Amino acid sequence: MDIDKLPKYYLLKKELIDRIDREEFKQDEPIPSERELMSQFDVSRITVRRAINELVNEGYLYTIQGKGTYIKNGRYSQNLLSLTSCTQDIIKMGMKPSRRIVASGIEMAEKKRQHLLHLPEGEKVYFLERVYFADDEPINLTKTWLPYRLVRGIEKFDFSEASLYEVLQNDYHIELTSADRSIEAVLSDEETARLLGITPDIPILLFTCTTYGKVDGIEQPVETFRCHYRSDKFKFYIHQVSEN
Repeated sequence: MDIDKLPKYYLLKKELIDRIDREEFKQDEPIPSERELMSQFDVSRITVRRAINELVNEGYLYTIQGKGTYIKNGRYSQNLLSLTSCTQDIIKMGMKPSRRIVASGIEMAEKKRQHLLHLPEGEKVYFLERVYFADDEPINLTKTWLPYRLVRGIEKFDFSEASLYEVLQNDYHIELTSADRSIEAVLSDEETARLLGITPDIPILLFTCTTYGKVDGIEQPVETFRCHYRSDKFKFYIHQVSEN
């Protein structure tokens, strides 16, 4: 292929990828500014921004609003098949977990939550919205709904400190058994982006889940949640084992 006929943004993008692969940039290190790249490669700002945007979408870079663009690292990872809390996942990665409550309370279950949690009309749910942090860096925003009849009094717990799954198991004797999860890439809205400290309209990972547990020996839905993960900082893996 005639290199002179390739678009300038593509050539810039390829050069940055080569530098990343050669580890000329360190993980979480900022790349040169737009002005520096424009000068170094003799290209326009539009060309630089297109190259950077594509590298963000492809998982090489991430941006922090008002600060700059950085080399993405892959140190945050979680097994898709494990049934563990966010707190446990962060601890397993060798980092310090923390949480900030955005909202919480008891409310009437709307139709979708009634369906997911197998609740009759008129039942209440406990709602909890939290931002999870790993080493003080936000990694996900989670909205959780629990059938209130199973967890009466749960509003007394401080879930900025307590692990929800530990409370369910230790205080309400709910044995978590399985979960139905789905995952998709979505664009972040302004509020989610603000809470996660990212630029609006960049791709993030949306998990939806219904968790089942045994209550007095009977398995039933005990939780449903929607969780937005930062795609610039977090990846997921599946550990597979041969049946042979």
